[in-house]
Amino acid sequence: MSNFGVADWQALVDLERLMRWMDQHDLGDGPVENVRQLTGGTQNLLLRFDRAGGGYVLRRPPLHPRMDGNGIMRREIRVLSALADTDVPHPQLIAGCTDPEVLGSAFYLMEPVDGFNATAAMPAQHADDPGIRHGMGLAMADGAAALGRIDLTAVGLADFGKLDGFLQRQAPRWWTQLESYRDYAGWSGPDGMGDVRGVARWLEQACPASFEPGLMHGDYHLANVMFRNDGPGLAAIVDWELSTAGDPLVDLGWLLATWPNADGSSVGPPAPRPWQGFATPGELVAQYARGSQRDLSDLDWYAVLACYKLGIILEGTYARACAGKAPMATGEQLHAAAQGLFARAQRWIEAGGLPVA
Repeated sequence: MSNFGVADWQALVDLERLMRWMDQHDLGDGPVENVRQLTGGTQNLLLRFDRAGGGYVLRRPPLHPRMDGNGIMRREIRVLSALADTDVPHPQLIAGCTDPEVLGSAFYLMEPVDGFNATAAMPAQHADDPGIRHGMGLAMADGAAALGRIDLTAVGLADFGKLDGFLQRQAPRWWTQLESYRDYAGWSGPDGMGDVRGVARWLEQACPASFEPGLMHGDYHLANVMFRNDGPGLAAIVDWELSTAGDPLVDLGWLLATWPNADGSSVGPPAPRPWQGFATPGELVAQYARGSQRDLSDLDWYAVLACYKLGIILEGTYARACAGKAPMATGEQLHAAAQGLFARAQRWIEAGGLPVA
C-alpha cells in the first residue's frame, strides 16, 4: 500500500520531464491527462494517467526507499520484460527508464491491469458466487505453476540469482536476521515467538538435497495478485520486487503459509470477504500438481520455511516497536501473527506430511 499523498506524487514525478522522456521514446504526444494515484501493493508509487488515448501506469520508488530503489526498479523492468511472451499473468511492460536523472530514480511504464485486489474488495459477481471464489483459489495455484514452468535460460534470466546452495542458505540467513533484532533495546528475544530454534533445526536437517532452478516471485500471496473482473482467473501477478532465480516451490510454500484458515482468519494478508468457497490448501496443492512436473514430496519443508521466514520478517517490526521505533499496536499485532506462523509451522512438522488443512 502506498503511503503517498497527492502532493507527494507531484514531488516525485515531474510531468514535464516525463512527457519529454515519453516523446523521445514515441510514447504518445500531447499532455498527460487524468492523473491519479493508485493504492495497493508496496510503498512504491503507482501513478495512473492517459496520453493520446492510451493508458499508462508509472511505477517508481519512494523518496527514501528502505532498499536500493533504483536496483529494484531495474530488477522489475528485467523480469517483466522476460515474461512478455509467457503464459504467466503479469502487467505488460511498456517501457523502462534506468537513468535516475530523468525523474530522480529509475522507473517504468506498464499497461493498466483490468482487475481487482480481492483482499481490498470483490465485485458483486465474485462476492455472490462461492463457485467463482473457489476458482479464484485454483487460479492462484495455476499462476504459481505457470511461473514455475519458466525456463530461465530461454527468457534470459539464467543469471538472475545465486543458485548454488540456495536452499541450504535459507534457514541460516533468516536466523542471522532474527539475531540482528537484539540490537533493539527492550526486545524479549526469539523465545517469545514459539519454538523458533526447533523449527530452524528441522529446516536445516530436512533441507532437500537438490532442486530444479526456476523463476520465483518471492512474495506470492493473495494481496499480490489481481483477479479478472469477468471471472475467477488471474489478471496479473503484481509487485515483482523480490523476484529472483531460485526454487519456484518456495512460492507455493509461501502461498500455503499465508493462506487463510477455513474460518477466514489469517496470519498473512487479510482474507477476501466472503471467504467461504475458496479452495482448501489441499486443493491448491492438487491444482499446482496438475500444471507442474515438479517433485512435491518435500512440500512441507517449503511451507515451513515460508512460516519461518515471514514470521521473522514480521517480528522485526515488533522488535523496533519495543525500542520505540515503530507503533507498539502495530508491533504487537505482527508479533501475534509471527507467533501464529510458528505455531502453524510446528503443527506441520509434527504432522509429518503436506499442509493440506
